[in-house]
Formats: sequence, structure tokens, C-alpha cells
Amino acid sequence: MLDIKFLRENPEAVKENIRKKFQDQKLVLVDEVIALDEQIRQVKQEADALRAIRNKASKMIGGLIAQGKLEEAESVKTEVTQNGACIDALNVRQKELEEQIRRKMLVIPNIIDSSVPLGKDDSQNVEVQRYGEAVVPDFDIPYHTEIMDRFQGIDLDSARKVAGNGFYYLMGDIARLHSAVISYARDFMINRGFTYCVPPFMIRSEVVTGVMSFAEMEAMMYKIEGEDLYLIGTSEHSMIGKFIDTILPETSLPQTLTSYSPCFRKEKGAHGLEERGVYRIHQFEKQEMIVLCKPEDSMIWFDRLWQNTVDLFRSLDIPVRTLECCSGDLADLKVKSVDVEAWSPRQQKYFEVGSCSNLGDAQARRLKIRVQAEDGSKYLVHTLNNTVVAPPRMLIAFLENNLQADGSVCIPQTLRPYMGGKERLVPKR
Repeated sequence: MLDIKFLRENPEAVKENIRKKFQDQKLVLVDEVIALDEQIRQVKQEADALRAIRNKASKMIGGLIAQGKLEEAESVKTEVTQNGACIDALNVRQKELEEQIRRKMLVIPNIIDSSVPLGKDDSQNVEVQRYGEAVVPDFDIPYHTEIMDRFQGIDLDSARKVAGNGFYYLMGDIARLHSAVISYARDFMINRGFTYCVPPFMIRSEVVTGVMSFAEMEAMMYKIEGEDLYLIGTSEHSMIGKFIDTILPETSLPQTLTSYSPCFRKEKGAHGLEERGVYRIHQFEKQEMIVLCKPEDSMIWFDRLWQNTVDLFRSLDIPVRTLECCSGDLADLKVKSVDVEAWSPRQQKYFEVGSCSNLGDAQARRLKIRVQAEDGSKYLVHTLNNTVVAPPRMLIAFLENNLQADGSVCIPQTLRPYMGGKERLVPKR
């Protein structure tokens, strides 16, 4: 959410940003907010004028009574009462206008960074760099669920009976591999100086609207019936919410956190063949990284965060690339975003396994997360988040890139301590 003062003073800059995001239908919101803001200031002026009259009249009452002018004193009392009623009505009107502005401001997109490439959708995202050699082996690589099935490691049919489409049972070596990757990612981030957290897996509506746009909320979140609670789609939601309505001492920055959680997403819409199996599902687990920092440091941390994901995947012998998200692919709160994509030797292309985002002060403004500087002044913190690793999608990249011609799967050296020392997985079928 933008600063109302910035919008008031820079309406054309806000409109140009909306155009860059190809959301021209929102242009009218800028003028509507400015008009409502002007009404609020008029209402405040009227209320202030009435308060001044009321205060002056209130002081007169005692003097009139002392002079024995009781009838005049009663008349002034009536005037004071009427003024009070008018002030109360103006206060109600001010709150109504402020709520109208808040609702409109929530859907006006954040100002994107000048380095963000312009484009309408993800088809116009820009490749930045590749890491590792993207190899296509001289043997056929089966679909990921077929690989898992050879290890008796997946049961989609039973999950469908229990919970419906979009769920799964992982078993045996595949389930162990899943947990090993999560544990390795946790320790990887701890070794990079991040504090490990396990957050609440449900959050209240005020936190939901503080961390994401209405469009994202509708597309992603599961609502708990009869409760003001939502299942989280990522631990970033509850981790940023941890700081709601707080003032952080500047000396406590940066806050660098890595959190584990299950994630729950609606994933509405039809998906292609390559997004079946365990690629696009309603429930999965994820290790996340979150940073709260000074505004001048946010781009430095942005580059560090996506580099962490690249380094982790390379340590597991998985080739990756980074992709700069274009303006039209950025969610409304984001200033800048980079996706990390892993190589799929079966598809002979890259696919998304993580996303790094700088949200500037948008979440902090919504959630009232401020910093107190040494001189006593206060400012809004910047927030960033990035996926460390999110199996089972990450398992697709792991299995495909470490699959051998005989059907076994090599375990990279770094992961062996988490797999009981195993050097490879041998299929049971």
C-alpha cells in the first residue's frame, strides 16, 4: 500500500506505474482517492472550526451564570450541545471516508523498481543467469510420479479417496528424501546466519490483508469456517505478521529468519499435463527465508536471498537459472522479484522452484511495522522473502537430475548425513 501523501503529491507517477503493470482499469482509483482525501480535509476543517466555537462557548457559560444571566447561559449550552452533535457526525463521516480510501489504496499497486523489465505476463520475464550445466542424459527419464512409484514412494489414488485431487501420500525412501531436503535446507540457512522459526499455520484476516493483495487472497487462501482464521499459503505470511503493530529498535535490524511450515493453497484453474502429479498441489511443505531491514539495505538483501537458493540447489547438483519477473507478472505489493528455476532434463527446460521478492515498505505500512532510529525518529521497515526449498516440487528436479540409467538415484554428498549415510536409492520395482 502506498503512502497517501506520496499519491497526493505524485498522482501522475502512480498512474504511470499502474500503466507499467498493465492495470489501466485501476487508473480511476488515483483520482477517486485524491477526491476522497480532499473531502476528508474539508471535514476535518469543519470539525476543527466547530470545536473552536464550542470551546469558546463553553468558557462563556460560567461567566454568564456568574452574572446571573441564566437564560443566556442555557441558550449557549444548547448551542454547545448542537455543535457536539455536528462534530460527532463529522467524525463518523471522516471514518467512512478513511475506510473508502483504505479499500481503494489496498488495490493500487506498489511502485516497482526502475530496473524491473516491462511486460504483460510471465511469458515476458527475462532470464538473468544460468548456474550449472543443463544435461540431457542418453536414457529416457520417466514422469516424476513414475520415478517415485518405482521406489514405492507415492500413492495418489489413496490420497484422492481421503482428501480429493491435489493431495498425496509419500512413503519409504521418497518420504525420507522429502524430510531430508527440508532438514538440509533448515541447516543450510542456519549456517548462513538465519534464525530458525516454526510459526503459526493459521492467521487472522488483518494479517492476511496486511501481507498480500485481495486477488492473491482469493486465489490462494483457505478460510476456516466460523473463525477469523485462514490457513497460510506460505510461512512468510505468519512470519511478517509476527511484527504487526510493533516498533523495532534500529539496532535490531536486520531481522533474518528462516521458517518451516506446511502450506495450503487453492490452486484454482485447469493445469496442463506437466503440472499434475505433485507439481501443483493443495498442500506442501516449505522452508522460507524472511528479512526485515533498513530501506537502504533492501536491494542488498534481495540479491543475497535469491543467491542463497541458487547455492542450495547447486549443492545438490541441480542446475538452475534466475529469471527477472516483468512488471505485469509482479503481485501488487512487490517492488521487484526474481524466480529461481530448476532444470528438468525430462522436459528439457527450466521450471519454477522458488521466488524471491522485495516488497519495500508495503507490508510494513499495512501492518504498522516501524523502526525507531537512534535520534528518536520513526520509519517503516522494508520486508523481503524468498523460498529456500519447497518439496515435493523440488523433489521433481532432484530425482530427474540425479536419476541414473539403472533407475537408481544418487544422493549428493551434502545430503547423505540426512539420509542415514545412503549414497543412492535403489528402486523396488
